[in-house]
Amino acid sequence: MSSEFHRPVLVREVCEALVPALVRAEAPVFVDATCGGAGHTQAVLAAYANARPDGPKLRAIALDRDEEALAEARGKLPADVELVHSSFGRLPEVLEAAGVTASTAILADLGVSSHQLDTGARGFSFQADAPLDMRMDPSRGVSASQLLAEISAGELAQILRDYGEEPDAGRIATAIVAVRPTTTGVLAKVVAAAMSAPQRRKLGLRIHPATRTFQALRIRVNDELGELDRLLAAAPELLQVGGRLGIITFHSLEDRATKQRFTALTRAEQPPAGLPIAARDLPRPRFVVPAGYRQGAAPGEAEIAANPRSRSSRLRVLERALP
Repeated sequence: MSSEFHRPVLVREVCEALVPALVRAEAPVFVDATCGGAGHTQAVLAAYANARPDGPKLRAIALDRDEEALAEARGKLPADVELVHSSFGRLPEVLEAAGVTASTAILADLGVSSHQLDTGARGFSFQADAPLDMRMDPSRGVSASQLLAEISAGELAQILRDYGEEPDAGRIATAIVAVRPTTTGVLAKVVAAAMSAPQRRKLGLRIHPATRTFQALRIRVNDELGELDRLLAAAPELLQVGGRLGIITFHSLEDRATKQRFTALTRAEQPPAGLPIAARDLPRPRFVVPAGYRQGAAPGEAEIAANPRSRSSRLRVLERALP
């Protein structure tokens, strides 16, 4: 496989956010919940080794739901990195099986990999006509074409609204169900023909009319927001004290969910009103957003120029507070 299997985003920012927690730990454990082409894992391992050359051995566990990604990672990572075929929504079960009770740093990159987008046969992109699959794990689940074969126009319109924020959801869904496409090229043409002229003008020439529809179907096929909800519920509790969780988001739905969850976790429980408690005895939050990460970290101009797919990425960071 090519060295360009996947180009990871925000690599420097990930290392700056997570490696300090690893350096502070007595028995550091790093979990890459979305290994992809192993770029983030490689960078974190190298940064830790440079920052603490004589420190304790770093245990690294890398997950991915795509077996092609794991095959790529096996050729790049040291033999002692533990690779697991799993979605990040099952992180608690994976760590329990590995005998890990708490992690020092956890990373989840929510984006679709470059390999998935650029491999036409995977059915993620409308750049080439290919079977309409879209599964990140082709070994399980229902493909996009199978979904479209039976879904009603009303159900499909709701998916396009909820996951694609598509203003023309109703008319696009009706057109899709009338044809029930089985390839990416046909789906893209149906959406383009069905979209209203005002919406096409709003998108302009840079954005293909089918972009939001493809996003919505991909999210639904892979249960991406359900997976994220499970990760956000479990991962903070899987951190050691002083440990950090980093999540890279790519669109407003997942970024909003991540930000809201992190904000909720950084609020301390409030005592009953009127109860006389000294300020020093007030409950403190169990989690904090580290200084400099309140708005998240975004790619710089140089990274965007080198990798336009990084443009919408944002790294959000949460830390389990010291007692």
